Amino acid sequence: MKLLRAATLSVANLERSVDLYTRFLDYTVAEQGTLDATLAASWGAPNAAGRRMAVLRPASGADIFLRFVENDIHPDYVPLRSYGWAAIEINVLDVLKVAERMAASGFEIIGPPREIETLPAIYPMQVKGPDGEIVYLTQVRSDLPEFDIARAQALIDRLFIMVMACADLPASLAWMEANTKVQIGRPHLPIVYTMLATAFNLPMEQLHVIATMVDGRDVFLEMDQYPEQAVPRPHHAGGLPQGIAIGSILTPHFDAIVAGSSALFVAPPQAYASVVYGGARAVTMRAPDGTLVEMVEKLS
Repeated sequence: MKLLRAATLSVANLERSVDLYTRFLDYTVAEQGTLDATLAASWGAPNAAGRRMAVLRPASGADIFLRFVENDIHPDYVPLRSYGWAAIEINVLDVLKVAERMAASGFEIIGPPREIETLPAIYPMQVKGPDGEIVYLTQVRSDLPEFDIARAQALIDRLFIMVMACADLPASLAWMEANTKVQIGRPHLPIVYTMLATAFNLPMEQLHVIATMVDGRDVFLEMDQYPEQAVPRPHHAGGLPQGIAIGSILTPHFDAIVAGSSALFVAPPQAYASVVYGGARAVTMRAPDGTLVEMVEKLS
């Protein structure tokens, strides 16, 4: 898994989030401070400048990060009810052991470990954090025939998939393929999706369409068609979206992306010194539902 770089989460209390993810998910602090004004503006969130932030790295040491930024919580935000980044997925070695740990943590288990009959390669569970962030914790048992899935190197390891909630799945897939240079994997896969059924009070047997996006054989994005009852992601003017706010993706095609329409960019590309970028350039675009997609130059 070569291209996923970071997920940025809006949190109400930085210390609480750092403590939770370091104690129960075995992450370590890679960087801590306040958010640079230029970087905040690049996300269309100038009011986030100067807010406290922390970047965390998984126990395996992989350079795939979780970034927390303190944010004013919006009262209208309800997890799994709006378009945008809906969930992060972290790979684990033993989901049953992880479930035992989660039962004694500050995370709420919203989906206990469950075998998926049509997809035996994965064995997932789902939890909700204190700021409404949805975290899948998934044991990967094998690769899929067409694709490879990142395996855990520690009991709880790295971010390996981000999940985007879409109002128009085909339109979002086409936009991502055209503007981020990643490829469509499985384009339309109808599944029983109990979390969405619960969130929208729909029949449990109702099928929901999802798709994946890949780089070669590497799966790293899931795109979900959300029910028509979903709404745009709540956020305060000038601030970050609630929940999972930004997905950051490495790209070896940065120059080609920058050569595209500058109207897509929240702000011009710029290099940043944070551990997430390592001096590389980055630019943020808004996907069709306003979802913030940050492209980071892959230097090597």
